[in-house]
Amino acid sequence: MRDEDTIRRGFELLRPNLSEQGRRLYAAAQVVALGNRSLAAVSRATGIARSTIGRGLRDIEQINNISSGRVRRPGGGRKSITHGQPTILSDLKQLVEPITLGDPERALYWVSKSKEKLARALREMGHKVGSTTVGVLLKELGYSRQGNFKANEGHQHADRDAQFEHINTKVLSYQKDGHPVISVDTKKKELVGNYKNGGTDLRPKKRPRRVNGHDFPDKTLGKAVPYGVYDISANAGWVSVGINHDTAQFAVQSIRRWLELLGRERYPTMRRLLITADGGGSNGVRVRLWKLELQKLADETGLTLDVCHYPPGTSKWNKIEHRLFCHISQNWRARPLTSLLAVVKLISSTTTTAGLKVACELDNNFYPKGIKVSDEEMEALAITGDEFHPEWNYSLEPRKRE
Repeated sequence: MRDEDTIRRGFELLRPNLSEQGRRLYAAAQVVALGNRSLAAVSRATGIARSTIGRGLRDIEQINNISSGRVRRPGGGRKSITHGQPTILSDLKQLVEPITLGDPERALYWVSKSKEKLARALREMGHKVGSTTVGVLLKELGYSRQGNFKANEGHQHADRDAQFEHINTKVLSYQKDGHPVISVDTKKKELVGNYKNGGTDLRPKKRPRRVNGHDFPDKTLGKAVPYGVYDISANAGWVSVGINHDTAQFAVQSIRRWLELLGRERYPTMRRLLITADGGGSNGVRVRLWKLELQKLADETGLTLDVCHYPPGTSKWNKIEHRLFCHISQNWRARPLTSLLAVVKLISSTTTTAGLKVACELDNNFYPKGIKVSDEEMEALAITGDEFHPEWNYSLEPRKRE
């Protein structure tokens, strides 16, 4: 028993650094040192099968014939499953191909059946296989599990690219003449309260920030509605945080506040303002109230307001999306928006190495939904449509006061 304990302790000390061959030789060496009657004790102490120790004894006898870098003898080790089941790869491929997703010309495929289901189907075909081995075989066949990739734009308007060129030309012309160009849009509404916010943040280990286990809106705190104005030339943002509805009145009021607090000072000689926006939401192409409110703004400021909308399905190309909103989301990642003040502070503290600066203000005004604009009010607008897609491109001149 004392020899057995000594062998066990020695084996436990060396085991992490021993290869399969090394473990076999260690056990065999102990048998040689203690005598053949010790084989059972060595097997119990090391947990190595007697047959394996026997192979180690034969290895010691032929030690000079073993390759210096080889662990197993030639031909040793477990055979591939395809050795005993030569049709398993072709059968697996036959199961996978009918449900393969994507382009069959690509080298890498992906499957929608689980490894467990595929293993069960193979067993029904007479194969002896488990789900782990199926995973290995799928990799050998060139398959892997993949998520969806957003790439298709859906139905594209015939003049999609032409509208992009039109907007680009107009922006360059405005910038050349020293007139401001702004990109506008509403960021998604945010729950105010101790709710989970996407992303991660540095925290002490195993001490994540605790937030509500549900996302039911707090009736007292409500939601924040950020409407952004991004000054393309100045690389500067302005965000009005509303507290109720995202309406055209709210959108135009945000532009009005940008003019009052930043725009006039930054562009003291401006006579025109170019607004680029997507085609939906509170600043949508078909929203009558949007155009009526812009007309009121033109009348108040004496500015000519030129508007260019992005084509359907291309709102993500609007400059504000990837030059302002994405940085705001990154700035408050993993930070619960516990109050409206927290929303304003986090937005206004957003910066980038490229020099982006953001100003933010809370808008406590109430903006009712469902305001109707009559045909007479529309006819009274001083609006002129562009020759190229007038529904996307139009100008509002200030009306003369009577």
